[in-house]
Amino acid sequence: MQIITHWKDIDPGCHGASAAMGNFDGVHRGHQAVIDHARRPGLPLGVVTFEPHPREFFAPDAPPFRLMNAESRRNRLERLGVDCLFQLPFNAELSGLSPEDFARDVLAGGPGGGLALRHVVVGADFCFGKRRAGTAEMLRDFGARFGFEVTILPLIGSEAGAFSSTAIRQALSEGRPEDAARMLGHRHRIDGAVQHGEKRGRELGYPTANMALDGLHLPRFGVYAVRVQVLSGPQAGSYDGVASLGVRPMFGENTPNLEVHLFDFKGDLYGIHLSVALVDYLRGEEKFDTLAALIAQMDADSARARSILADR
Repeated sequence: MQIITHWKDIDPGCHGASAAMGNFDGVHRGHQAVIDHARRPGLPLGVVTFEPHPREFFAPDAPPFRLMNAESRRNRLERLGVDCLFQLPFNAELSGLSPEDFARDVLAGGPGGGLALRHVVVGADFCFGKRRAGTAEMLRDFGARFGFEVTILPLIGSEAGAFSSTAIRQALSEGRPEDAARMLGHRHRIDGAVQHGEKRGRELGYPTANMALDGLHLPRFGVYAVRVQVLSGPQAGSYDGVASLGVRPMFGENTPNLEVHLFDFKGDLYGIHLSVALVDYLRGEEKFDTLAALIAQMDADSARARSILADR
């Protein structure tokens, strides 16, 4: 997958793409439908998205809300067969473009650059341009003027309503990863590099890979059965495991993080990138009176996680 980070610097192999456009936070089933409608024989499949998320740009001090960081989104889009990811920098320059300027200079382009798209697919609620003044219908009119086709896809969902990142966040906040997975069309994943921690897990017989949660919406704190992809290194592959997500109340006040124990794994994961899928919620965080009680509970958590994962 080619990754393009500015509309003025395009790989020639991505010219003339048919592209889905949106923020794609979570890449849920609604997003996947937009991407599927962008598949055109003979044209590169593209996705136009923005980094940082526009909400982060306009409200940098707001609580974290993202379901995916940029790495996780890239990984998911690559799995869907996207050829060209146009990950545009959302900054003062881009946010200041009028809807017409965005359609002409960014999506169509000319001598000074531009994505040179042939076809654009958006959801019916898509807005763009300065102050979100552009609508999907306006985009279709601009496309006719500037030489690209536009398809507007109705929102899709289930009996509970349209698939949305908001509903997925709610499910994760309530410790319902399976409900989140039904809306996502895949398991919710946390991707990132393994960081050095305090190495307490190793001393307890449960070595863990520690991952930061910066900028992400926090699922319910507690212990989860997980499936893990080690994305690089000599141990690259898929593993089952158990993970603790939260602040580790047994050891004082801590920044929320994810601690993952991979079953039957031996090796060094520091600096390696993992993709951790939340499969099932086992229990909430607890503070134990003794380390022996904590280890006994970790034994029970591991046994339950193994049983759950064997059945899935």
